[in-house]
Amino acid sequence: MERTSVEETLTSVIECMRACNHCFSKSLQEEDLHMFTECIRLTRECSDICTLALNALETDSAFSKPIVALCAQVCDTCAVECGRHQHDHCQACAKACERCAEACRTLVAA
Repeated sequence: MERTSVEETLTSVIECMRACNHCFSKSLQEEDLHMFTECIRLTRECSDICTLALNALETDSAFSKPIVALCAQVCDTCAVECGRHQHDHCQACAKACERCAEACRTLVAA
């Protein structure tokens, strides 16, 4: 993998991980937690897969491409769920997930 592409993807992955962590934390503070159950679950999973992708890319793992492909898939799912909520933290997370998924797909295709 080309290092420039990897660095661009790393930036998107880190931003997504941070947005997911923020959304997770803010969603736990909402009054109607039941409404945010899936959002909370997915932001946690998305942050975890972003962390795994980050580590795989930084260590040049032989499994980087399948991990990054899975990261794109989880980010897509998280973006859809967060996009359903009008809260700023959810909307920001959805956008970060969309950017990350696109960066991951681009890297995998390269």
